[in-house]
Amino acid sequence: MLAVLGPIELLDGQRRVGGLGGVLPRRLLTVLVAAEGRPVPDSWLVEAVWAGRPPGKPEIALQVYVSRLRRAMGDRGPGTLRRTKSGYELAIQPGGTDVDRFRELTEEARLAAAAGRVAQARSLFEAALRLWRGEPYSDVPDDDTLTAKRAALQQLHDAAQEDSVECLIGMGENARAVAELEALVRSAPFRERRWVQLAEALYRCDRQTDALAAIRRVRALLAEELGVEPGPQLREVEGRILRHDAGLLLRDPGAAGPARLPRPLSSFVGREAELALLDTLVSAQRMVTVVGPAGAGKTRLTLEWAARHGGDSWFVRLADVSDPARLAGSIGRAVGVADQPGDATTAVLRRLNGVRGLLILDNGEHLTAPLARIVNVLLAGAPGLRVLATSRRPLTASGEHVLPLAPLATGSAVDLLRDRIRAVRPTWAEDARDHASLRRIAVALDGIPLALELAAARTRVLNLHDVAERLDDRFALLGTVPDRLLNPHETLFGAIGWSFGLLADAERELLVRLWPYEGGFALAAAGPAGLDMLDSLVGQSLVEVDVDARPTRFRVLETVRAYCRAVDPTPRASRELHSATVRAMVADAAQALLGAGAPRATRELNRELANIRVSVAHDLATTPVDALRTATGLLWFWIRAGLLDEGRRTLAAAMRAAGDAAPPDVAQARAASAVLAYVGGDGDDARRLLAEAIRDWEATEGGDDTIQLAEMLYYQALVQNPNGDARLAWSAATRAYRIAARTGTAWLRASAEMAQGSALLLAGRAGEARHRLRAAAEHGIACGQTWTAALSYLMAAQSLLAERRTPDEVLPILGRALRLFRHEEDLSGILSVVHSGAMALAAAGDPRAAGLHATVHQHRERYGIRPGPTAVGPVPSPGWSPPERRAEAPTLDDSADLLQEIADSYDVGEAVDLRQVTPGGIEDHLICAEV
Repeated sequence: MLAVLGPIELLDGQRRVGGLGGVLPRRLLTVLVAAEGRPVPDSWLVEAVWAGRPPGKPEIALQVYVSRLRRAMGDRGPGTLRRTKSGYELAIQPGGTDVDRFRELTEEARLAAAAGRVAQARSLFEAALRLWRGEPYSDVPDDDTLTAKRAALQQLHDAAQEDSVECLIGMGENARAVAELEALVRSAPFRERRWVQLAEALYRCDRQTDALAAIRRVRALLAEELGVEPGPQLREVEGRILRHDAGLLLRDPGAAGPARLPRPLSSFVGREAELALLDTLVSAQRMVTVVGPAGAGKTRLTLEWAARHGGDSWFVRLADVSDPARLAGSIGRAVGVADQPGDATTAVLRRLNGVRGLLILDNGEHLTAPLARIVNVLLAGAPGLRVLATSRRPLTASGEHVLPLAPLATGSAVDLLRDRIRAVRPTWAEDARDHASLRRIAVALDGIPLALELAAARTRVLNLHDVAERLDDRFALLGTVPDRLLNPHETLFGAIGWSFGLLADAERELLVRLWPYEGGFALAAAGPAGLDMLDSLVGQSLVEVDVDARPTRFRVLETVRAYCRAVDPTPRASRELHSATVRAMVADAAQALLGAGAPRATRELNRELANIRVSVAHDLATTPVDALRTATGLLWFWIRAGLLDEGRRTLAAAMRAAGDAAPPDVAQARAASAVLAYVGGDGDDARRLLAEAIRDWEATEGGDDTIQLAEMLYYQALVQNPNGDARLAWSAATRAYRIAARTGTAWLRASAEMAQGSALLLAGRAGEARHRLRAAAEHGIACGQTWTAALSYLMAAQSLLAERRTPDEVLPILGRALRLFRHEEDLSGILSVVHSGAMALAAAGDPRAAGLHATVHQHRERYGIRPGPTAVGPVPSPGWSPPERRAEAPTLDDSADLLQEIADSYDVGEAVDLRQVTPGGIEDHLICAEV
């Protein structure tokens, strides 16, 4: 075993093993033990071992010391010292240090005390305390990490000393307890629990005057040294001594009345499903914990259930209990047991043995471990007892069944708001504007009942619209909690702060870092070590998780986000970290959108859209060039998601803000704006923007013949259709093709071929165009550029439609395009295919065209997409006219399903020969025409 509770030692049983060496190797081993199995970088080890004064080649010295330590520990030692990529790592077996043993012994002692075995508990505490030989990790000079670890261990040591003395008092050995406590108050005079114990022990030794003198001593000490008054426990024991409280003498217990269940005065709204589930759980299980976030209504739900079911019930308000040592006494008082001699848990067991009833333990999140131990003892010793607890995290008691209590659904949240508003404004009559504000408030406050009730209370002086408008500063708006019976915290801010204060430091840091995330986040946002911490935060009802999402999705409640933003010491840094993460995600997704990963990337960007929006807004205000690059990278997402107007607005705002952007960034942004304008039906603006973009790019140093230029050229070729310049289209497409061929860029080659096909259509050479479009489709599929293949098929089908070909010639090709666009999850492409399908069916007099027409027009209005009837210009056809707006217009999915079914019903073979001319013939003919 490695002993670090004092100067470091290597022990074999009780025998000390030598060979660790002098001061420096002992420091090295101490730092590795303190790392608790994590790798320690060489730079940290050098700093700790040599205290800022390393030798010339410290790495060699480290290797020598490591070899010595490995020899000392041998093959059968308590740990394995190995080298990793991140540094040296000491993997210690469970129980391999005296710190582990100390924790095991104190845990066993507390379990024994809770079960009434006080003498055994005292013996275990003494064994644990004998492990301490001095200051922990004393071989290493102070540094921040070890100072924190020493302080944490010292707190455990101090608590164990006090618990050990408590066992003495429980055994009736008050004189010995006084002797030990006099030494303890001198060693740590500001630990008030020791003074409380000393005063009680003195009083039980018939030394009332000395007990009061001890309290006067600590009062003077606190006033002189800290300028504060004694805490509530000291004041309480002083009052009991002055009153000669019989309970202090540990006489036979008297029967006190059990705590009655609180009776809320307001009506119970919603939660009927949860009540039914709670009924099932409590009927079948003896230990049930209702777990949910602050203000979710856990206490109200349990009280409502208990009131409806009757029977013997005892209510314990744990929010008032801060000291685990007082926990059993608080439960005892609730069930009718006065302060007892001996162990309070035993007295509670005697009271509840043979009784059938329900013990409600309310708000126990700050006492989960000691509460779980007491519950285990009570359930084992009182067979007729059931326990119903409320907490913001599970207690982890034996046999515990957890009922997660989520916030109210929006409908129920609105109902609760209505009920509470009428309680303060009986004459209130809801109108249409109120309904919108009610929903807005319910959603913004996460459906948390406490927050909703506080918002309703504000309607005494504000109308609902004003309440909704002030929710950005919700903690100032919502004020104080009027009913402290069910809600122990004075404000919503305080309620969340209570949960926040129970977190470990690393958990608090992570939660604060996550507040900028809008609409949730994936596991990766928490960092490489975030899974365990997120698991803990979910368990403590501060983060919600959707395990049905693919991938799993997490969300910090809006009110918790607001709290974290308020307490964040560096909110700007947190926001910048969020934006940097989003920028990196968008950059990766932008590349994926060009290949086989496009569907996955589109789904990811859709999931993260809220985060993208807030990140771009932040960058527009702080680093507008970053906003410009992000908006440009989102081009194909804007199109696929049908967010054309948003994309154009964002790009325009970024170009205005990024006045110092480099010419290449501006050129690419203009090109992206041009494509969005074209898909939105503004071909003239698209052609102008692309001409400017290419001109700016070519004017930059090294701007010629790059992949970025080729991409702009292929855009320029596409946007010439249907009313632009055929020669310019061919020239741009061919130049893009040559750059793609020279650079070996497969996706760009397929795209340039498609652009050549578009140019041929514009030149009136439809047969040659269809051949080139077929080649583009085949190459696009081969290299994962499915979108290019889909658009190539669509343009081929539209060219047939322009020639007034029959549906059996047009629809099979449209079917291929539709299948590929749906695979790509491309809303704009799907809508364009449905549009062309409607044209084809209308030309044939098919009545099913009407529903497709209605879908197209409805989505044109919603998304701003303006698909042209064909790739070469408008072609009048029978039955085509903008329909009246129809409420019953089919959804886009339904219309796409219908069109796919129609297309698949035709011959799936090659309806039209797309190979009318050899590729060389097309190239030669058009090159000659160009010359």
